[in-house]
Amino acid sequence: MLDANLTAQLKAYLEKVTQPFEIVASLDGSAKSTELQNLLEEIAGMSDKITLRTDGDDARKPSFSLNRINGEISLRFAGIPMGHEFTSLVLALLQVGGHPSKLGQDVIEQIANLEGEFNFETYFSLSCQNCPDVVQALNLMAVLNPNIRHVAIDGALFQDEVEQRQVMSVPMIFLNGEMFGQGRMDVAEILAKVDTGSVARDAAKLNEKDAFDVLVIGGGPAGAAAAIYAARKGIRTGVAAQRFGGQVLDTMSIENFISVTETEGPKLVRAMEQHVHEYDIDVMNLQTASRLVPATEQGGLHTVEFESGASLKAKTVILSTGARWREMNVPGEQEYRTRGVAYCPHCDGPLYKGKRVAVIGGGNSGVEAAIDLAGLVRHVTLLEFADTLRADEVLQKKLKSLPNVTVIKSAMTTEVIGDGSKVTGLIYKDRTTEELHTVELEGIFVQIGLLPNTEWLKDSVALSKHGEIEIDARCATSIPGVFAAGDVTTVPYKQIIIAMGEGSKASLSAFDHIIRS
Repeated sequence: MLDANLTAQLKAYLEKVTQPFEIVASLDGSAKSTELQNLLEEIAGMSDKITLRTDGDDARKPSFSLNRINGEISLRFAGIPMGHEFTSLVLALLQVGGHPSKLGQDVIEQIANLEGEFNFETYFSLSCQNCPDVVQALNLMAVLNPNIRHVAIDGALFQDEVEQRQVMSVPMIFLNGEMFGQGRMDVAEILAKVDTGSVARDAAKLNEKDAFDVLVIGGGPAGAAAAIYAARKGIRTGVAAQRFGGQVLDTMSIENFISVTETEGPKLVRAMEQHVHEYDIDVMNLQTASRLVPATEQGGLHTVEFESGASLKAKTVILSTGARWREMNVPGEQEYRTRGVAYCPHCDGPLYKGKRVAVIGGGNSGVEAAIDLAGLVRHVTLLEFADTLRADEVLQKKLKSLPNVTVIKSAMTTEVIGDGSKVTGLIYKDRTTEELHTVELEGIFVQIGLLPNTEWLKDSVALSKHGEIEIDARCATSIPGVFAAGDVTTVPYKQIIIAMGEGSKASLSAFDHIIRS
């Protein structure tokens, strides 16, 4: 199954295995079981510390577990972890084989000290770029604590199970049989949910921190660039982010980042994070800002308060909280979110194989989503509010060539309908005739743009009529010493490379403000 390049790389990695372990496969007579067995035989043949058994009796077939000899680990893959999940497989092999993780010792101890029984199940798709973060986090936790068990399940391969548990968006996590979470989560986020005292402990630590010279709020491209430029000036720099990487984590393909021909969002975020950690930057994750309290006198300290109860002070603040997917704001959307209403076609598309779906939005994102989904689902209905599509001509030409796509223009979605547990259709109004129409379907992918994350700033900095932070050519806001950068601002063209440039500019402006104050 593995090409020569992957085989060579994996064999080199497996030389780091220090503890013997076995792979126990549960197979049946299917082609997928044969495919999995071939993969596992290749892996077992690369290291004398790995043995393979094919007499497993797990109900999910094909699947396999990784077990230390005389050890207590419960870690299983149900399916064939290739695609985006191949890295999850490699890390699991290394960690079960004794190779240490890169987590801090305090986090390792926090995981090891968790008490109780934690039976996690994660549903993923091989095309989902957010799923590996969840799978890798829970696999590592299962390695570190025998009370934690984890099985990662390929939703496309276990369709009956997906239907029964109404999994319509990935990654979706269950804990002890109950819904635990949906969407990208890392170790810190999972720990914050299972270790209920961790939020208060982290808030107390933040409250004790000295004031920063530059405090960046947000960890996307603008925030990362701002932090690096500030740290390079040798001043005390902090980054407080809800999740490092922001919207880039949800971006599948990036082909316009100059000097990088093609990359993926999560890969770019890992590179950004690594670059940030090259400097003396205090990165504080899982912190959602709730209020900005400007300094009361010239040269005084600004305060940023967070939902966790923490607060941080700084001479200057750079606001780079980015934007989020715009919602339709129609009846039924929130009720059926993750139960048929989705926002990431790359992640959730495989769950709708052979079904009927709609894409809302006729811009580049919407048309690209319709093209991608057309190769998976039975039929795609694209609805555009305007009387023309706004996507690039090359995308429109491709869309028109697809036989299982219907485009409806001048269509305003008015309601998402369902049976109480999942989406069954939508209602739209024809804007030319005012008539209402119903489209029967199983999934709705919303692709109608972004909203700036500025609700918490409405009583402080000046905002545009669209809710964006108003800035001047130096990224200064209406408050002296407070700057802003990236998609959250009035700067036109929301692009990664522009956000990075704006973040750098904001940081240079903040430094100039400090030395002149």
